[in-house]
Amino acid sequence: MQFKINKAAIIHAKRTTRKYLRNEFRDQLSEAKISVQLCALALLFAIIASIVIILFRLSLVWADQYLHTETMSISSTLTDWRSYLPIIGALLIWLLSLLGSKRYRRMGIAYVLHRFKLHYGKVPLQSAAGQFFQALIALMANFSVGKEGPAIHLGAVSASVMAEKFSLPDNSVRIMCASGIAAGIAATFNAPLAAVLFVFEVIVREYKIHYFFPIMLSAICGAVSSQLVFGNIHEYDLINVIHIPLDHYPILLIGGIALGCVAALFNFSLVKVTATGQHWPLIYRLLIAGAITTLVGLVMPQALGSGDLAITEAISEHPSLLFLIALLLAKMLATIAAIGFGVPGGLIGPLYGIGALIGAILALVSSLLFPSIAPYVGLYTVIGMTAMMGVCLSAPLAALVALLELTNDASIILPAMFVTIPAFLVAYQGFNTNSILLKQLDIMGLGYKVAPLNQGLQKKGVRVLMDKRFVIVNDDDELLLEVLKRAAGRPVLVRNAEGAIEMLRLEMQSFEDSTTLSRHPMPGLPDSATLNEAYEALAPKRSGEVYIYRGNNQKVVGVISWANLLQEIRSGQI
Repeated sequence: MQFKINKAAIIHAKRTTRKYLRNEFRDQLSEAKISVQLCALALLFAIIASIVIILFRLSLVWADQYLHTETMSISSTLTDWRSYLPIIGALLIWLLSLLGSKRYRRMGIAYVLHRFKLHYGKVPLQSAAGQFFQALIALMANFSVGKEGPAIHLGAVSASVMAEKFSLPDNSVRIMCASGIAAGIAATFNAPLAAVLFVFEVIVREYKIHYFFPIMLSAICGAVSSQLVFGNIHEYDLINVIHIPLDHYPILLIGGIALGCVAALFNFSLVKVTATGQHWPLIYRLLIAGAITTLVGLVMPQALGSGDLAITEAISEHPSLLFLIALLLAKMLATIAAIGFGVPGGLIGPLYGIGALIGAILALVSSLLFPSIAPYVGLYTVIGMTAMMGVCLSAPLAALVALLELTNDASIILPAMFVTIPAFLVAYQGFNTNSILLKQLDIMGLGYKVAPLNQGLQKKGVRVLMDKRFVIVNDDDELLLEVLKRAAGRPVLVRNAEGAIEMLRLEMQSFEDSTTLSRHPMPGLPDSATLNEAYEALAPKRSGEVYIYRGNNQKVVGVISWANLLQEIRSGQI
């Protein structure tokens, strides 16, 4: 008998310990602080996101080996069935879109940014299949789109869905989403530092130290995964970059102004086309994009694809100036048609192609007046790529570091910085340009702006502030007064006959020297919510309490009052 009692006590102790550790774990994740738990989860989810991206890249490699689109030439385009891939691809993308719900048709970087800002980075799992296969078809069909768009979307889906499966607090789900995006970019480009900076500049749009380490670990994981499968490859390290002397910098300044003008023109054109076709049926938009891409490919096949073909032409030996100008116009037209009319894919790859062509054109034009510039065409090409990505996506630092990692050459840093500054000033102040992603969100009617107070409250979970020392009783009027007296200042909650939770208070009557019991209904929040949800529930009346439950309202785990919430806000830690 004694043995049975001890065994039962041990089992109870184990259960109590597990429950305590589980609650401690969730409390740690609710804090806006660096934690080992957060880093470990980010690393775990980054592995899953990296596997998804590697599968996507391997599918692309297989498609390229089968289609051999890089061998297409102008003489063979008319009779080559591959020339009509954009139209075939447009039809396939439309058919795939019909298989899924209209609710999950939105995809890409702009949509992920919207979900990150307003929905804690929770990207629906149902959108992943559409993004994977539709973007794969778009890239196989030679549309002028980049592979970073699906990488960001799939990375965000992988990490955020896993975070929800683990029932993490919403503030941690957002960090996991950002970490998944970093893993996706790093696994795509083998550029971990650029992935970190891109997430902070474009997605998070602020810097918090407790975000940094999970995101950095995820980027490392993505880069290592890429190197294990594809090798330690720097995509543009074949570009011949020569350190430029200081006396060439006045020419670079003029180049920066020209790049700013072209970037502003490209942004304006893309936004205009996006707004024009926004309410057209999807099949019309896709077929128009496919037809334009096919026509461009028949005349200038080097303008198709993500941007690698255009970059190859830009850095080729003795390129024709007129040919590069024609290729630039064709590349811009193909990109505006594809992205503007909703072909799934990213924008960075095409921006690299456009920027490389602009840089090569500037170098050739300048060499007519200053022959000493001719050997520096490779550097001008990289500078053009940096400026176009930085200006169009409003991510100058991420653009600079991305090209630094992709070329594996630090000599680009100073001239690229020097060119990016005038390009930004001309585009943003001279032409009132803004990030293409934000413009796309405005056109689609998707929000992304959050007030500073709400943004601060979203960084902490309700478990940080909730009062765990409460009393909860069933509805029994005869016992309530006695329970309130013995509560010793702790909140007393009453579960009424309908199962709703009410707050019990002892109130003084103003017209007579007596007290009376009052009961007030309380809103409830799951323990995965953030302080922002508690604030929105209590702010209309500027008073009251909200109860916190785990799983369902039968498991109340804490209480947050307006007074405590206001004190947290005024403490300056929000």
